[in-house]
Amino acid sequence: MLLQPTVVERPEQVYAGRRESITMTEFAQVADHLPGMFSWLGERGVAPVGAPFFRYRVIDMSAELVVEAGIPLAAPIEVEEPTFVDVLPAGRYASVTHVGHPDELMGVTANLLDWAQREGLAWDMTPTPDGEVWTARLEVLLTNPAEQPDMHMWETALLFKLL
Repeated sequence: MLLQPTVVERPEQVYAGRRESITMTEFAQVADHLPGMFSWLGERGVAPVGAPFFRYRVIDMSAELVVEAGIPLAAPIEVEEPTFVDVLPAGRYASVTHVGHPDELMGVTANLLDWAQREGLAWDMTPTPDGEVWTARLEVLLTNPAEQPDMHMWETALLFKLL
């Protein structure tokens, strides 16, 4: 189900992340980092302050994607490579929430991109020879798979930074 997209203001957000350069068929290896990061943080008494997310940094659908698995934190912490700490930028984001199977997110993304174009909104993104470089293009996982095993019931928010 596609809900009506909106424009939202977001404050900056500190997060811990792991980054991979992958093809679309290798996406699961980025998702595999989340449980390890949760365990690592939990062992150190650090609790996430929001839902985990995927941040698409560079998008070239015919070649490679640079994608991060991230977990929001209350404040920066010391981490060990390959985990890093960074900040999602504050600003205006186009947002839509989808309830359904993750395989449907490509279509939801296309609808969000079309909506923004009709609204005259511009993305905080730069085309380069290596692909589109996005300031912040997020898939926020609002459903915990351990609590809801039916993937058709998963809720995901898309948040794409605007200029």
